[in-house]
Amino acid sequence: MPTLFTDPRSGGVKKSSGVNVLPIVAETWAQVRDDSNEDVDWLIAGFDGSSKTDVTVLASGSGGVEACSAALLERAACYGGVRLRDNGRFVTFYYVPDGCPVMQRGRASMYKNGVLNVLEGSDREIDMKPGLTEDALI
Repeated sequence: MPTLFTDPRSGGVKKSSGVNVLPIVAETWAQVRDDSNEDVDWLIAGFDGSSKTDVTVLASGSGGVEACSAALLERAACYGGVRLRDNGRFVTFYYVPDGCPVMQRGRASMYKNGVLNVLEGSDREIDMKPGLTEDALI
């Protein structure tokens, strides 16, 4: 009997990227998307300690794009999302600083879609960098 791996009619097996996005990421993103919550309008997620596959929330807060860009990590890849103040829309980002180790840079790139898929309802991805302002996005 053919298996899912070998049966040409099955279309093959869709494999996971291997990333484990912890539930706190989706919970914090729900807070960002909550219209009644003014305490959290951005989040930054990244690798949990020395883990190579677990992604958790590293920082969150209010202050929009400006506060989020000021909180970016200096030596580690990160992912995140922000509620824009002007129009209330949501954007996501993937940021890798120059000082990020090469192996982590590659792993983070490979896991990007798996993490950003958890941040549902985003309009687009932005090029986040330190010092970015919301006015620069328009």
